[in-house]
Amino acid sequence: MKKSTRIGLFGYGVVGHGIYNLLANSNSLNTEVVKICIKHREKRRDLPAYYFTTNRNELLDDESIDLIVEVIDDADAAYEIVTSALKKGKNVVTANKKMLAQHLEELVELQQKYGASLLYEGAVCGSIPVVRNLEEYYDNELLFSVGGVFNSSTNYILSKLFLKNSDYDLALKQAQDLGYVESDPTLDIEGYDALYKLIILVAHAYGVFINPSEVLHHGIQNISRYDIQYAKEKGFRIKLMSVVKKLDDENILIYVLPEFVNKNDAMYWVEYEDNAVSVEAAFSDKQFFRGKGAGGHPTGSAVLSDISANSYQYKYEYKKLQQRLKLNYTSDVTLEVYLRFFDEKKLQHFNFEKITERYTSKEFNYVVGQIKLSSLLAIQETLNTSDVLLVSTGKIIKD
Repeated sequence: MKKSTRIGLFGYGVVGHGIYNLLANSNSLNTEVVKICIKHREKRRDLPAYYFTTNRNELLDDESIDLIVEVIDDADAAYEIVTSALKKGKNVVTANKKMLAQHLEELVELQQKYGASLLYEGAVCGSIPVVRNLEEYYDNELLFSVGGVFNSSTNYILSKLFLKNSDYDLALKQAQDLGYVESDPTLDIEGYDALYKLIILVAHAYGVFINPSEVLHHGIQNISRYDIQYAKEKGFRIKLMSVVKKLDDENILIYVLPEFVNKNDAMYWVEYEDNAVSVEAAFSDKQFFRGKGAGGHPTGSAVLSDISANSYQYKYEYKKLQQRLKLNYTSDVTLEVYLRFFDEKKLQHFNFEKITERYTSKEFNYVVGQIKLSSLLAIQETLNTSDVLLVSTGKIIKD
C-alpha cells in the first residue's frame, strides 16, 4: 500500500479550512494533515488544539512531513516558508501569486538545485487549470497570445455596473461582503492581482521571467458613470484584461488594462466572479477556458489538484524555458486608448502621438488616440494616482 503523504499546512482561513475538510473527507487521496501553522492561536477553531502551532519550524523541521501546503495572505512570510521548505528538499504547494510573481526565477532555481517540486495552480485563475495546460498541452505550441479576465473581484464589480446599473461603491461593498475582495481592495481594483497572475503565466507560456514593476498595469478604481455610458453607447463592456502577445520572433508585449470588448468577443459574456483565459496558437488556433475564480472553493479545488499531482511526483518542467526561445519584453509599441479625465491639465501628462476622437464638457472630458506603451510606463505612478481612467481599445500598432 502506498505510503500516506504527511502534510504541513500553513494557514487556516477560508481556503486553508476548506482544504483541510476536503482532504479529511477524500477517499481517493492518501493524505494526512499532521500540523497546521497559524498566526493567532487565540481564535476559536473546530479542531483540537494539538493540531495548531504558531512556530513555523515545527512543520519545516519535521522530517516526517512530506509536503508543505501554504495558503496564507502574507507574501513576505510565504516567501520565507516556501524557500525554507524547498531548501530542505520538501515539496510545496502554494497559492500566493504575489510571492510567486516577485520571486519566480529564484524559486525555479531552488527547485532544480534541491530536487524539490513547487506547484501553484491555485495562484492563477481559480478553478481554471491554465498553468498545467500551458506546461503540458501547449509545451511545443507556437503561442501567439494568452490573456483574459484574471481577477474575479473587478469582474464582479464591472458586472454590477453594467448589468445592474449599480453604484461603484455599492458594488465594491457587495463584493467585499461576499468575500471576493479584501477589506483593503487595492490589490484587486488597482490591477496588481491580475498583473501577478499574468507574470506567472508568461514564464510558462514563453519562458520569460519579468519583474512586475516593469509592466504597465492600471485598474478600475477610477471608473465613472461617464465611462459606463460611453461603453454602452458604443456597444461595449469594460473588462480588466491581462494580456501577453508575441509580436515577432524576438519580442513579446505585456500589460494589464481595462479594455473595451464587444459582443463578438467571448470575454464580453464573462460575468460576475468568473475568470476566463483565451489562448491563441499556430496549430490549435483559439481556445477559451472559463471557470469560477473567487472564493475558497475554486482556489481550494486547484490546490487539491496540486496535492493530488504531487502524490504522483508531478513537477513543472518549465518547458518553454528549456527551449531557450530568447524572447524579450518590449514596450516599443503603440496602443490605441480611451482616456477620460475631469481636469484638462491631466492631459498634458500623456504624450499622445495621434488623437482621433475628442470630447469636452462641463462634466467630463475624454480623448481616443494612439500612445506609446513606453510613454505610459514612464508616467505609471501619475496614471494610477490621478482621477483618470485609461481603457484599451484592443488595437496594437507595432513600431
